[in-house]
Amino acid sequence: MTGALTELPIVDMSLLSGDESDRAAFRDALRTATHEVGFFYLVGHGIGRDVRDRLFDTARAFFALPDADKFAVEMLASPQFRGYTRFGGEYTQGAIDWREQIDLAAEYPSLGTEPSYLRLDGPNLWPSGVPDFRAILTDWQERCGALGLRLMREWALSLGAPADVFDPAFAQRPSTLIKLVRYPGRDAEADRQGVGAHKDPGVLTLLLVEPGKGGLQVRRDGGWIDAPPIDDAFVVNIGELMEYATDGYLKATMHRVQSPPPGTERLSVPFFFNPALSSAMPRITLPPELAAQARGVTDDPANPISGTFGENILKARLRAHPDVAARHHADLLR
Repeated sequence: MTGALTELPIVDMSLLSGDESDRAAFRDALRTATHEVGFFYLVGHGIGRDVRDRLFDTARAFFALPDADKFAVEMLASPQFRGYTRFGGEYTQGAIDWREQIDLAAEYPSLGTEPSYLRLDGPNLWPSGVPDFRAILTDWQERCGALGLRLMREWALSLGAPADVFDPAFAQRPSTLIKLVRYPGRDAEADRQGVGAHKDPGVLTLLLVEPGKGGLQVRRDGGWIDAPPIDDAFVVNIGELMEYATDGYLKATMHRVQSPPPGTERLSVPFFFNPALSSAMPRITLPPELAAQARGVTDDPANPISGTFGENILKARLRAHPDVAARHHADLLR
């Protein structure tokens, strides 16, 4: 990629159905996009439009529920940070994110409370009132989990490592998370923070955005580039654990969402593909030509990056949801 970047690169997964040269081209595109930008559009992923439309219909039905039904599954009742968050209930870098959402994560029996991040395992708060809600979201989790693992294996090959180098981190109790998110329209004169600038604390995010709805912006060369949805594509980005695993060769990138115009709304469904809470991501031994371009892991005293996913996500959750943290985890705030 040369010159000033004004849009995200496109990576076509259907190349993996071709010959070896096609598969090599896919891996080169995957590696280049995440080394240089940290974000890309993924097409040719094989998840049909009917499945995606059903997911958005389900999200709309949930957000159309009476407030009392949504408040019945409010995150404030969940020590595991699961459930519904009303407008103004989430923060990024200390500022309010103007959106409503429901968080639904992989469900596992508790393994205890030490280390502290093990507190995040547990049940979801499933809403009633939306037909087949649980079945549709579970199906989405399975589809995106399979897609995420396939991408991880292709990344490994593109970095000169065995295809299964990341598999052990995801073999048991992977920490997947789905958010259904609604951003309401706001005045142009008002604060436009739908969600503030941040990097994702995990491995990989597969983002589905309602067709025709912009707002996502990606940090690039000191400014912001728009990343509107394109037909039949996920927006994919890597998180801090992929930066850690590659000593900074792959890049976790700041991004944000600006609120849509008044009288409109924007729906999105991010899927976060992450290893078990207690898993440590392997450090990849890069080929010399790639290692020479590794920039090192970002050193930010205010946001230290751990190779253990549970440490990263607990830090992020405590900051984003101070009301939940104060109610259920006050001992961690002292």
